[in-house]
Amino acid sequence: MIKYLKQSEIDYDKWDKCIAESLNSMVYAYSWYLDIVAGEWDALIEDDYMSVFPLPYRIKLGIKYVYQPVLTQQLGVFSREDIDDNKTQQFVFAIPKDFKLIEINLNSYNKLYGNKKYKVISNTNIELNLGTDYESLKKAYSKNLKRNINKAKRNELSINNNLKPETLIELFKQNKGSEIDAFSENDYAIILRLMYFLIGNNKAEIIGTYSKENTLLCSIFIIKDSKRHIFIFSGLSDEGKEKGAMPFIVNNYIEEHTKENIIFDFEGSNNPSLARFFMGFGSYESIYKSLRYYQMNTALKSVLKIAGKI
Repeated sequence: MIKYLKQSEIDYDKWDKCIAESLNSMVYAYSWYLDIVAGEWDALIEDDYMSVFPLPYRIKLGIKYVYQPVLTQQLGVFSREDIDDNKTQQFVFAIPKDFKLIEINLNSYNKLYGNKKYKVISNTNIELNLGTDYESLKKAYSKNLKRNINKAKRNELSINNNLKPETLIELFKQNKGSEIDAFSENDYAIILRLMYFLIGNNKAEIIGTYSKENTLLCSIFIIKDSKRHIFIFSGLSDEGKEKGAMPFIVNNYIEEHTKENIIFDFEGSNNPSLARFFMGFGSYESIYKSLRYYQMNTALKSVLKIAGKI
């Protein structure tokens, strides 16, 4: 039986035990992660925490809706047992009517197909199994990637593992962040808090690539758990692009962690150019779904679309 619990009613110990023991366990679904990135979240729970579905939410214009928090690629159903199509749909239809709009990413184990009630979009994640030796992995690298790694070596780039979160965030803001409107100031505050929490609990690290003149060219933030290491946030300067800093730093990380029974999760991408870069490491695609589901009348839905408020 699936029941709805408000955040204050959730047993965090049982919740986190369920996530840890789930066949599709992901760091995004732990209670402490949701507390940081969402703050307010309720949940659907099956039986005695056999399966769970987090519901991060906001309220705007008096409308309560489920959304995808920052730096949280996949949520949905997490379970200790196999998740079939029917189970995923049961959870979706169990979301209370108080939530007028559900706009959230499910995880790759959640199979769901669109119908008249909701819309489903497929997204691409890219992953690499590091459970073999480095030379075997390197053989699968694309020619272009190998050229860029060699270029970085000729440029005498170096690696530093002791960067502060503020340094990485500022590098992103000065480069990619200045070109796109991806994050609000509140988002940056959440990202900073998440970074410090994870690093302080030995669940993540920040790595930087420097030029021979000791200029920071590139930095990446990697979240680590027992099953996967997630390349979740990065910054790259124009000089870093020219000198092959990103291929260099990712290759270095892969080389250091080969023969570990983990997935290196590139966390994307639907962007074709990023996807080509990630696939150049001999990676493979993993599909996950985005769900958009209205639980409101047509008139209210039309007003909200016109206002662009949600």
